[in-house]
Amino acid sequence: MSTFPIAVITGATSGLGQLAAIELARQGKQLVLTARNEKRAESAGDTIRNAVPDAKIDFYFGDLSLMEDVRRIGNQIKTAYPQINILVNNAGLHGFEQRVTKEGFPEMIAVNYLAPWLLTHTLLDSLKASKNARIVNIASEASRNHGELRLPVDLTDTSEFTARGSSVLYGKTKLLDIMFTGELGRQLDGTGVTANALNPGFNVTGLGRELGFSSVLSKILKTMHIGDPRKGADIIVRLASDPQYQGVTAGYFNVGTGKSIVPIYPGGDNAMQDKLWKATKSLLEQRGYLESVSVRYLHLNNKSQA
Repeated sequence: MSTFPIAVITGATSGLGQLAAIELARQGKQLVLTARNEKRAESAGDTIRNAVPDAKIDFYFGDLSLMEDVRRIGNQIKTAYPQINILVNNAGLHGFEQRVTKEGFPEMIAVNYLAPWLLTHTLLDSLKASKNARIVNIASEASRNHGELRLPVDLTDTSEFTARGSSVLYGKTKLLDIMFTGELGRQLDGTGVTANALNPGFNVTGLGRELGFSSVLSKILKTMHIGDPRKGADIIVRLASDPQYQGVTAGYFNVGTGKSIVPIYPGGDNAMQDKLWKATKSLLEQRGYLESVSVRYLHLNNKSQA
């Protein structure tokens, strides 16, 4: 068993996730990172070790748009690390056209929401074993442009959309992340595990990898000092490790100030959060990616045995 605090981070082969990984490595955390392939992992590992030569890094490979891969990665990490101190669900996607995964899920919903939900659920035993773990979910103020929330329909809606309409679906996935975080924080009350979401602000890394001119626009914005990803990475690291947030849970916090944000309705509505949780759990159970055991049952069962 590792003697170093374990930080699991998705989407750390580039962008905000990689910057956060570097800072957590500087703090002495052992990094457990996901990657789509060995080439991306090797490049990310070199970048992190150039910044932190003694960084300890372990990679797990898979496609986070596929729940079978998410479940497999989660089980592999859980087996290798019976105690996990930090989980950062950072991987995200802004697609400009509808794509359906081979499992039948809309890709943006799968990557941005279902994957964090399932990975978190799979790693819960290891998180609870550390007694004071922190879960950090990357949301966004893009959630304020989420259109109409329809549950459970939105979780499996594969309707076509335009590039302009993609912003509404992206915002909806981030709203779901905020709602998931609120419900998760309540369900984990008393376990020592906290869960918080954050708005990383506008970052050049989040422009959309599918825009043909995104690299040119990124250079322009960097020259103008707009969209500095270090600011987004900073709030991730603070929520993951700063004593200021010890014991704080079910919150949504802003880049820069680190202050709490009141999410747009129904982001902070407890009843709607519960409805989303049940719809997600039911969907993943029906598709065979989740055992029929809820976090609340595990928590209550642990209390009864105490």
